[in-house]
Amino acid sequence: MLFNSFHFLMFFPIVVGLYYALPQKFRWILLLIASYYFYMSWKAEYIILIVASTLVDFGAGLAIENADSKKRKQLWLFLSLFVNLGLLFTFKYWDFFNDSIRDTLNLFSIQFDPSTLKLLLPVGISFYTFQTLSYTIDIYYDKIKPIKHVGIFATYVSFFPQLVAGPIERAKHLIPQFYNKVVFEYERVKNGLLLMLWGFFVKIVIADRLAILVNTVYKHDESHNYLLDHTGASLFIASFFFMFQLYLDFSAYSNIAIGAARVLGFDLQSNFRRPYLATSISDFWHRWHISLSTWFRDYVYIPLGGNKRGVKRHLINLLITFLLSGLWHGASWNFALWGLLNGIFLIAQVFIDSRKTSKKPKTYFIKRLVQSAVVMLLWGGSLIFFRAQTFDDAIYVFQNISLAGWDNLYELGLTVSEFKFVFYCLVGIYILDYIQEKKDLYKFLSERNIVIRFAVYITAILMIIYLGAYGEDVSDNQFLYFQF
Repeated sequence: MLFNSFHFLMFFPIVVGLYYALPQKFRWILLLIASYYFYMSWKAEYIILIVASTLVDFGAGLAIENADSKKRKQLWLFLSLFVNLGLLFTFKYWDFFNDSIRDTLNLFSIQFDPSTLKLLLPVGISFYTFQTLSYTIDIYYDKIKPIKHVGIFATYVSFFPQLVAGPIERAKHLIPQFYNKVVFEYERVKNGLLLMLWGFFVKIVIADRLAILVNTVYKHDESHNYLLDHTGASLFIASFFFMFQLYLDFSAYSNIAIGAARVLGFDLQSNFRRPYLATSISDFWHRWHISLSTWFRDYVYIPLGGNKRGVKRHLINLLITFLLSGLWHGASWNFALWGLLNGIFLIAQVFIDSRKTSKKPKTYFIKRLVQSAVVMLLWGGSLIFFRAQTFDDAIYVFQNISLAGWDNLYELGLTVSEFKFVFYCLVGIYILDYIQEKKDLYKFLSERNIVIRFAVYITAILMIIYLGAYGEDVSDNQFLYFQF
């Protein structure tokens, strides 16, 4: 079920109404049923994977807590890791792994014809796998105690607002909230709905319109590689638009998820903090996909030793972390290279920062703008590997991208008026992000009189209805991170 579908627009109000009508002690049952229905609306049989992961980790958590030796604790942790990562590897990486072995052996004239599974990737498997793994790992390191209520644990794993694409929650933060007594509070519900409205606007009006041009240029299917029909400015503008499409599409999903959870009385962690205002690579990664970057920091980078074992080990740890982060996004060498590139960018910054001897001066607007532009240039360049469907496609883009040849700009799926509209929207988003750094715009809006507030609400709704980019196929409008 897509957030941006009529199905969800009927589903969510029903769930909210029943949620506040039920006594507190029964609400987890409603949320569990709703979450399973939400997931099964996509492909019913894959609910088995969520149930299996839930039961294994629930049992492993209790077993780790009750184990009488470190060896037994390790055994139960290994079981949790084996089942969760095994399912993830089978559905997401099996064919990639076999194809990579085959291609490597073929270089040495060794014939190898591995079996392929061609399995459909379950929506959200990378997200809920990491969420359940963090639970058992935290129990092993005595950071939390295991929950004794299997139903609430199952609801934690499958909580529908953030099930498919995060934010990736931690048990310590989310599970206690299922026990909180929640009453209907107008301000909280209103704020949640406003966050959802903003997410719908950004997704449907801006991100999906950007997608039209990006997909026109980067399209590569079995019948034809349309990317090879484009050079110069066409590749530049498509890559530039994709950089914003990815940010707006995913941040819109996160806002809808956080807003929906807030309506139900839950507080989810923030996933984005205006990343395109970042003035350095490290600053960027403190702002981008925060729930995932902190997950890799806490469960990969720090256990590897972080920056505590010398410079060389520190740099290796950074590369390993970013490589795994890249592969988390997709089973291809494109994603691996994307991850490594960002690791290299961060390593370069480590060296630059180590040579600074004077106190960092105050960052003025122009300097901040230049620093942000450099970050976006590096980030946008790396995203070519992220968006291109094959390594050869990415290399083609790098070889042919330029600022020459703007004459066919309006032949890339958007009309002149649509192109200008989306460009003004991007400028507006950047300005709003900059203002939001200084001032809480949601609070500012809530302090206006009722006429102004409702004028803004109605205008946003009408723009979604009349200016939204609606694809002919449902898959045209699904969120980008559904594929991970």
